[in-house]
Amino acid sequence: MKRILVLVKQVPTSESVRLNEETGTMIRTGTDAAMNPLDLHAVEAAVRIAEASDQAIAITALSMGPPQAASALREALSLGCDEGILLSDPAFAGADTWATAYTLVRGIRTLGDVDLILCGERATDGETGQVGPMVAAMLEWPVLTYASRLEVCGDELQVGRAIEGGMEQAACPLPAVVCVLRDLNDPRLPTLSGKIRAHEAALRILGASDIEADSAHLGLGGSPTRVVNVTYPSFRRRAELLDARQDGIEAAIVRMQRFLGIEETGA
Repeated sequence: MKRILVLVKQVPTSESVRLNEETGTMIRTGTDAAMNPLDLHAVEAAVRIAEASDQAIAITALSMGPPQAASALREALSLGCDEGILLSDPAFAGADTWATAYTLVRGIRTLGDVDLILCGERATDGETGQVGPMVAAMLEWPVLTYASRLEVCGDELQVGRAIEGGMEQAACPLPAVVCVLRDLNDPRLPTLSGKIRAHEAALRILGASDIEADSAHLGLGGSPTRVVNVTYPSFRRRAELLDARQDGIEAAIVRMQRFLGIEETGA
């Protein structure tokens, strides 16, 4: 194995999620953001594989997003990745999972040989879990999802997959894509030297022409998904104070049943 690629994504914090109601897409500029939490486990897995290998393994962090997504790549570099590449172009804006996977694959193919791709099982902004498997399908590579255990044995991957009711053991040859769960490991904290190296590192910025992407498959226009309506949940609190000492316990029970919409039953 010579190169591991980690797909990382910058996502809005839960307090700053905003939607463009006209396009149905998430607004990613001008909001507080951080690296997708599950991607931290993918970065940690890549670093541990490299540390355990007797061969030199380069770890590349790849992301797609606006210029501010560079901060997620620098965080990955501070945690042990060797290189950061950002796919950033106005043409990429508004991409759904299919267009995102297509753009990532075009970027991956510009890098040359990649032996293993790791990513979080899902991102907290969309919660779809689709991009990793789509990347594998477009590359025509095997994919192992829900990985809570991962081991590289020569040219083969051995993975423990968390499934309903237990654990499934699976294996496949390299190259492959693995979508990891948080149970896989405990991500390390960045060191001071790692932060300094990440701050000073030069990131590669690639646009649509650099990855020779077909404009018909990019961004909002190239996305087969269409959002036809955006609604916001309403939160209403309706409370009623019951005082059994003043009203009596039986009267309080009757009021509670009415409040909860429970039919009264006789003794």
